[in-house]
Amino acid sequence: MAIRIVITDDHQVVRQGLRMFLSLDPDMDVVGEAENGAQAVALTGSLAPDVVLMDLLMPVMGGVEAIGRIRASYPDTEVVAMTSVLEDATVIGAIRAGAIGYLLKTTAADELCHAIRAAAAGQVQLAPEAAQLLMREVRQTDRAAPEADPLTGRETDVLRLMARGLANKEIALSLGIGDKTVKTHVSNILAKLGVQSRTQAALHAARIGLVDANEVGRQ
Repeated sequence: MAIRIVITDDHQVVRQGLRMFLSLDPDMDVVGEAENGAQAVALTGSLAPDVVLMDLLMPVMGGVEAIGRIRASYPDTEVVAMTSVLEDATVIGAIRAGAIGYLLKTTAADELCHAIRAAAAGQVQLAPEAAQLLMREVRQTDRAAPEADPLTGRETDVLRLMARGLANKEIALSLGIGDKTVKTHVSNILAKLGVQSRTQAALHAARIGLVDANEVGRQ
């Protein structure tokens, strides 16, 4: 089944270019386009896409706010931030809002398709530049973060593999457990850590030394 995608960008030429390129891939199905965050939220509710490609700087409603609303109301839809902006506050804001990935508009076409497939599978995908910013922020701010509820041994195993960029099916295969069991573990991990996305959980894993920072999202 093709991955259902909504493209969000306030520039029509960007949306058209992305649609034309993605239409060449039989695994991709662009089901809608939005020119601002508010439209993206509405289209997510009506179209139930698997992945939303989200620009961040837009009129009416910006991408960070839209990401938060989508993740809160439609948790089955993953959001990949795709922008020309690489500033600390923007990157951190998008990830904290619940984006599973952060790509720059300079990303190569094949890398974009890979990131969309990865997001649909629940895999963390970060541009190297964004990952560097996030890890620096984690080191600086999370030292004073409250202690999370302790994870079980199995939850720790799942978090380690999730942080390395494995999808649920791959985690299940690696640990010899069922897909549904992995989903339950992931939900419990997010709740215990008090985070909104797998990406935030992966960054926590790097902060506590469960994985090396260079491993985050780099299967």
